[in-house]
Amino acid sequence: MVRGRLVLHEKITDELGNTVEMKIWQVPVSEDKPHGYKYSLVYIVGGERLIGYDNAEGKGDHRHFKGKESTYPFRGLRRLVRDFEADVESYKEKRHEN
Repeated sequence: MVRGRLVLHEKITDELGNTVEMKIWQVPVSEDKPHGYKYSLVYIVGGERLIGYDNAEGKGDHRHFKGKESTYPFRGLRRLVRDFEADVESYKEKRHEN
């Protein structure tokens, strides 16, 4: 259970029928959350997380993209949402080209 104040929760079905969900909470600053935010941003295609940005307990800020996980340099909420949305748009553009 997340203890904190919900800052953003948005869940939509996009034009392709896929799910975009963004949840951000303001939480106490800690070693695990030095910026004071807990977040989970996901793009779900066919029931699978294709793109995700989160900072699950003990894992730090990281990004999931097509099954690969990498660290994510958190630089603020606006940048987080922009980076996530850019990945989703990039995926859609590449999918459209095929």
